[in-house]
Amino acid sequence: MPFTYCLNASTIKTQPILEQIRVAGKAGYAAIELWHDDIDEYLRTGGQIADLRKALADHGLQIGTTIFLKGWWDTVGTVYQRAMDEIKHRLEQAAALGSPFTIAGPPLGLVDLRVGVQRYRRLLEVGEEFGVKPVFEYLGFAAEVNSIDVALQVINQCGRPDATVVLDPFHCFRGGGGCEAIAKLREEQIAISHFNDAPSFPPRPLQLDPDRVMPGDGIIGLGRYCELLREIGYERYLSLELFNRSCWARDPLDVAREGLEKMQAVAEA
Repeated sequence: MPFTYCLNASTIKTQPILEQIRVAGKAGYAAIELWHDDIDEYLRTGGQIADLRKALADHGLQIGTTIFLKGWWDTVGTVYQRAMDEIKHRLEQAAALGSPFTIAGPPLGLVDLRVGVQRYRRLLEVGEEFGVKPVFEYLGFAAEVNSIDVALQVINQCGRPDATVVLDPFHCFRGGGGCEAIAKLREEQIAISHFNDAPSFPPRPLQLDPDRVMPGDGIIGLGRYCELLREIGYERYLSLELFNRSCWARDPLDVAREGLEKMQAVAEA
């Protein structure tokens, strides 16, 4: 079975949210990931959640995830309480949009993994109140939370069967852990897989989000990445996630169509 293809709205980030939805539908994607900052901006200018739901339905799109939750791990006291208030607001939005998942980003610096385990468990408990599952994310440029293996420590130790991770080949490459640890995951532990590639320059330790390139245009072994996903039975969403400014400067529909074609070429080879 082929994967199902999703567009992360970061790939055409400069477009208004209704245009992001229109482009994803017209380009042929099955789903889209939306960012809460874009949702909030739309609501501030008079839009309604109902309008977004209608646009999604009109363009035949599901919601893969919404993005993202922050401040849930590395804050304390009143700062933590404010972060959790914003998190509850975002989970409520995600539920209203019909999203099954919301991605929870990790701290970029040094961390106490024991705290992360406890806080992620609490995050899942709060998500349960809204019917939305917070998804654990690792980031390749984070000091510690930068690999599948670290993510596995958190999701396996939190004591929740609904703990999940978002996979990402760029972060596997950038963090240095590679993708072989996919074999340690169960299929149901993966909420979604982002999809992208990394260039040969700048050097790996210097790469950041804007350096990502289209699948197949870089040096990551994406064929092996997809093989590992299939070996554990994962054949759901691959979501094109780029933050490449050269893509933002182009026609968004052309970018979305090219991305879909390149994902299919790599994943279905």
